[in-house]
Amino acid sequence: MGITKRYFQMDNQWNVIHLPERPSGFALFILGDTNHYVEKGQCLWTQSEERKAFLNYLINKGYTVFYSNHYGRHWGSPKAIALAKRFHHYMLKQEIVNPRIHLLGEGMGGLIALSLMEEMEKWVRSCILFNPCLQLKAHFEREKENRLFFKRMVKELSASYSIDPLQVEQMLGKLKPACSFHSQVPVKIWHAASGSPFSFHDYSRVFERCRHEQNVPIELTFHLPQQIKEDFSSIGQFLKLHEAIL
Repeated sequence: MGITKRYFQMDNQWNVIHLPERPSGFALFILGDTNHYVEKGQCLWTQSEERKAFLNYLINKGYTVFYSNHYGRHWGSPKAIALAKRFHHYMLKQEIVNPRIHLLGEGMGGLIALSLMEEMEKWVRSCILFNPCLQLKAHFEREKENRLFFKRMVKELSASYSIDPLQVEQMLGKLKPACSFHSQVPVKIWHAASGSPFSFHDYSRVFERCRHEQNVPIELTFHLPQQIKEDFSSIGQFLKLHEAIL
């Protein structure tokens, strides 16, 4: 058996590409949440048993799966979006895959997914979102209720957006709201019935309503822990549905 995964650095960030034994020709780009990480030789998606099972499901289906450390807690920053675009370009040069990829955004990874769908629409065939954060300013306002978490978030936003902490709130006020994105890319959201730091009603439900008003494809499903295996299957069906046109 040949190499099944490859680690490398780009802009001082570790990245990994998982190569299937029997490639389908399609690739899936994972955009991680706050706990996501990629280091030399290891990453969250191979350390967690549940995630590893899902990753193996995708690879066994023939998907080339790739993701980056993405500067840690990036919160959808411009440099994180730029790195995602570079990674996609690198994939097309180095691997034999269809140039139109699937996106999978978890938590704050949803912020990058929104931008990629808008700015790279012709290169994105579908987007899956898990418990997404789609309104950064709304999350910032909610975090104000917890002083400890709020101070940490201000520090993270200051670092990721390369601005002074005192400029954070002003910067958030200038961000494009999720409902202002008009990509036609089909989206399916799985949102946990409980335990997610990002409110179902404030994020996923609002985004669903906006997409319906724009008459663009959107599906929203509650995620229940005991349904994890069923979710694998439904995710596979969603991806397959959007592979008919190469």
